[in-house]
Amino acid sequence: MQPKLKSKVRGADQEIGEVTKVIVDPLSHEISDLVVSVSGTEDRQVPMCAVETVTDGLVQLRMSKADFLEFAPFKREDYVTTHEVEIPHLEDHLHVTPGEVLVPFPELERNVKRRTFFANLTHVIGLFIGLPLAFPVLKYLMKPMYSPFDNGWLKIGNVGKIKADDAGTQFKYKRKVKEAYLPEAEIEKNVWVLKATPAVLEKVYQGKDMEFHDALGKTIWTNKKDVPYIAFSGKCPHLGCGFKWRQHKVLGQVFLCPCHLSIYDAAGKVLDGPAPRPLDPLPIQISASGEVQIIDMEFKAGTKSQTRIV
Repeated sequence: MQPKLKSKVRGADQEIGEVTKVIVDPLSHEISDLVVSVSGTEDRQVPMCAVETVTDGLVQLRMSKADFLEFAPFKREDYVTTHEVEIPHLEDHLHVTPGEVLVPFPELERNVKRRTFFANLTHVIGLFIGLPLAFPVLKYLMKPMYSPFDNGWLKIGNVGKIKADDAGTQFKYKRKVKEAYLPEAEIEKNVWVLKATPAVLEKVYQGKDMEFHDALGKTIWTNKKDVPYIAFSGKCPHLGCGFKWRQHKVLGQVFLCPCHLSIYDAAGKVLDGPAPRPLDPLPIQISASGEVQIIDMEFKAGTKSQTRIV
C-alpha cells in the first residue's frame, strides 16, 4: 500500500506528525521519500527505507521521535511538483490525489539564472538594435496571422460512431491551414463528441443556450441546451496537449491529459490537476441523417478566461 497524503505518522514510541508531500523517483516512478510535518519544528524528509509499515491512514516508522528529528529538514527549493514537469505514465504507478507530489529539481537547471544572465542581456540589446530594421519584414510575414477567423462548418463524421451516453468519442478530421508566409498545409485535428444525458447537459449549459461570437462580438451560432450532442476541443486548456477518454482508478470514466494530469468529467468540468478552466465546447450541429458538423475553434491555453486564437 502506498502512503497517502495527510496520513498520520507514528514512531516507535509516539505519534510524530502527518505526511504533507511525497517525493517520487522520476525513473522508477516509485515513492522514494516522505515529507512529514511536525508541529513546532521544520518539516523533515524521511526515506521510505525508514518506514516499517503503511496502512490506510497511518505510516509506522522504525525509529523513535528523537531519532526521527535527526533527519535533515526538507528543502522545498530542491523539488518541483509533477504539475510542472511531464512524467509519462505516472498515473499507472500513483493514485492522482490532491496535494503535492514532487520530483527532484533537475541538477542542470538549478543554476540557469546565474549562467545565462549576461547571455540573455546580450540578446535583449541585440533585439532593440535590430527591431526597427526588422519591423517592416515582420509586418509582411505576420499579415496572414491577423486574417479573420474561419467560421465555416466542417463535417467530421456520423453520430452512429457514438455507442454509449456520457462517453467521450474521438472524431478526427483534416484541416487546411496557413502559417504566416509558409505554404498552405493540411493537418490532422480531433474533437471529442458525446451524447449527453440531461444531468450532463445541465452541468454544461446550466439552463442556458451557449452562444459563440466572431471577433466583432456578433453571434455566429448558438448551441441549444436541449440538444444532447456536445463537442469539446481536442486540446487541453492547461497547455494545449492532447487528452483522452479513459478509465481512472478512483474517479471512473474521465477525460485525462497524461502530460500534466489534468482530469475532467463528462461535462468537461475540472476534477483535478492544473487546468485553469473546463474543456472548451465548440459549435456543433447534427443533420437529419446524423452527420456531425462543427466550427473549428482553438482557444488560448493556460488562462481562466476563454480567448479564441483560431
